Amino acid sequence: MKHTYHIHGMTCNGCRSHVEQTLSKVKGVSKASVNLEKSEATIEMKQYIPLETFQDALKDDGGRYSIHNQGEHHHHLKPKTEKTPKGKGTGTFYCPMHCEGDKTYDKAGDCPVCGMDLVEEQNLSATSSEQWTCPMHPEVVKDESGSCPICGMDLVPMQPDLSAEEKTYKKLLKKFWIATAFTLPIFLMAMSEMLNNNPLYDIMEQKYWNWVQFVLSIPVVFYATWLFFERAYRSLKTWKLNMFTLIGIGAGVSWLFSVFGMLFPDFFPAQFKTESGAVHVYFEAASVILTLVLMGQVLEARAHSKTNSAVKELLKLAPNKAVRVVGENEEEVSIDQIKLGDTLRVKPGDKIPVDGVITEGETTIDESMITGEPIPVNKSQDDKVSSGTINGNQSFLMKAEKVGSDTLLSQIIHMVNDASRSRAPIQNLADKVSGYFVPVVVLISIITFIVWAIWGPEPVYVYAFVNAIAVLIIACPCALGLATPMSVMVGVGKGAQNGVLIKNAEALEKMDKVNTLIVDKTGTITEGKPTVETVGAFSDVLNESEVLQYIVSLNTNSEHPLAEATVKYGKEHKAEIIKSENFSAVTGKGVEAIINDKKVALGNPKMMEYAKADITSKMKDEAKTYQKQGKTVSYLSLDKTVVGYVVIGDKIKETSGKAIKTLQAKGIDVVMLTGDNHDTAQAVASELNLAGFKASMLPEDKLKEVEKLQEKGKVVAMAGDGINDAPALAKSDVGIAMGTGTDVAIESAMITLVKGDLHGIVKAKNLSHSVMKNIKQNLFFALIYNTLGVPIAAGVLFPFFGILLSPMIAALAMSFSSVSVIANALRLRTIKI
Repeated sequence: MKHTYHIHGMTCNGCRSHVEQTLSKVKGVSKASVNLEKSEATIEMKQYIPLETFQDALKDDGGRYSIHNQGEHHHHLKPKTEKTPKGKGTGTFYCPMHCEGDKTYDKAGDCPVCGMDLVEEQNLSATSSEQWTCPMHPEVVKDESGSCPICGMDLVPMQPDLSAEEKTYKKLLKKFWIATAFTLPIFLMAMSEMLNNNPLYDIMEQKYWNWVQFVLSIPVVFYATWLFFERAYRSLKTWKLNMFTLIGIGAGVSWLFSVFGMLFPDFFPAQFKTESGAVHVYFEAASVILTLVLMGQVLEARAHSKTNSAVKELLKLAPNKAVRVVGENEEEVSIDQIKLGDTLRVKPGDKIPVDGVITEGETTIDESMITGEPIPVNKSQDDKVSSGTINGNQSFLMKAEKVGSDTLLSQIIHMVNDASRSRAPIQNLADKVSGYFVPVVVLISIITFIVWAIWGPEPVYVYAFVNAIAVLIIACPCALGLATPMSVMVGVGKGAQNGVLIKNAEALEKMDKVNTLIVDKTGTITEGKPTVETVGAFSDVLNESEVLQYIVSLNTNSEHPLAEATVKYGKEHKAEIIKSENFSAVTGKGVEAIINDKKVALGNPKMMEYAKADITSKMKDEAKTYQKQGKTVSYLSLDKTVVGYVVIGDKIKETSGKAIKTLQAKGIDVVMLTGDNHDTAQAVASELNLAGFKASMLPEDKLKEVEKLQEKGKVVAMAGDGINDAPALAKSDVGIAMGTGTDVAIESAMITLVKGDLHGIVKAKNLSHSVMKNIKQNLFFALIYNTLGVPIAAGVLFPFFGILLSPMIAALAMSFSSVSVIANALRLRTIKI
């Protein structure tokens, strides 16, 4: 019998194999195979096994996964905890190495796969209301300042709780100082053995000093660094071997050997004993190794908090208060109380509280924190403003259009947070190596012991033991695991500070390989602020003002930028609007409606074809004179007869020419695909010296062009800003949305540019190159460190140079290997893109 079920809760290949093993162990199951992508399990059984049996098996295994009949897609909601987290985090934790993909945990601890401390998700609410309390009566908590209702004292601002990250750091730091305090005297006692006339032996014999070392090592092993042994035990129990398995075995064996040698000295041969007859103990090696590893964890915890500093900096941009205008009065309110449509006053130097539009006044606004551009932007009535940007020296009124999590700043924060948690494909290499890493190191350690025991110099077993321990301690799989996530996290944050929003780590890796860039014309190369230059009539039936009247009446129903330009022109020329019926927009062609009982159509030649209206050669020639100047000409038809036209100009952005030159210098072919006519496209392409262009392109044509280039082996990036660009953006290797464009385009893209110009693509290319270079440096360092470190610890240099590596030096090297990977990733914060 063969049955297929739905599995819920899997996030990675590790989960898949774990579920497969659990289901295979159920009595009566011949074979179980699990598909991660489809979230399905196919189970073969000799006779029918009830679904409840499989559900119980997964429940007994920890309840992280659940099994259901096909079609029953159960999403288990986490039970709401009574206590909401007070700190800066969310109470949800994840592994910094993403061992189990996107898997999260609901309490602090360590990753069950790699053993590293879990990191708390940042609380992404861009606003946090300040609360006030009474110093005498802490139970009194208010949202605004005032006096205590019990004792009358002035309320003081509440100090926020520490985040879980900071709590972990402080806890580790406290343990580190305790470990250091006990390890230092042990180390000094051990080192004093090298002195010819050791003054300590005048006080008491060596065997008693061994007992002192033993007593001092107890707080180090059983309190300060006990967490390493817990992690090691867990890794062996679940057979998910990691760095802590090696540390636990290495330091644990050293310590236990020393205790055993101290209690039963007669068990050991003479080569293990000192001149006084006491067994040589390794309490100092175990304590120093553990303390140095703990130091590495402290440094890592501190460095981790810096890697997501971009999100923290973005969160600081959001103001807590705003001034709301109600009638003639103004009131100060919390950001959370602002509703859509509220009128707000923004004073000079204040941060803009929410996204909206200026209704009265004009000013200059510093948008550098969102766009990365340092020059303040002039804003006046009807211009849009974004939350977190800073007002210049004039006051203005604005209407709230997006509040809470809908603001641009909130979306940027969420995007940065999600992207910094995503996995880059290059990480798969590190994962493959890590899977075999620990068993191989343990095997090398055993071989080291055997080789030294057979061929080593006297005392052979002492050399064998010390070198085998050094091999276990020096190996560091964590450096390999951290190489990619750390660089991605810092790089994504760097991008956000420069107006380049990365959707996921894969986008960075692909952007570095891009060799062809497809760009749209309107709004991407040009400013996207079209203006009507002239309106003309082709016949005596209508004059220019009547042609304009029909155009405006038709376009009042359209949201297209060209339509908005004609409506604005019509208002300026006081064109009267006639009522239209049955309005419809034909994508990539134009618009049509019924006006004065006549079928009216407006658009490009394809629209005239659609409306069955013929454009004569004389009309085409008249239009061509404008098109050769890079202008767009739209035709107007009434009842299948072309009667007029409108000429629309759209300036090329100042940054476009320079950005295209820079991209071409980096070996990228820039190709323009536009829905506009051939002559207009040619004028723009020749002015910018583009590699190629195609005109009169419909959305499906752009999609086909992307596919054609990909078939030729090109890595294609597509930059666009409209709904008609969405299919091609989704199909391209890297879709780049201009942030000034539509939500549909932004949703389809892997990279979004807050300030929609081509210079942002140069930034994205530079950023992706820097991040990938940094990742490769980290992987190279981690691989070289382990490739060289393990053989040196095993003693390969001893026959040639007489060099051996002390396990304590190995521990120091291992601690710094992870820290150096993080430190290298942090260098990305200083790069210029």
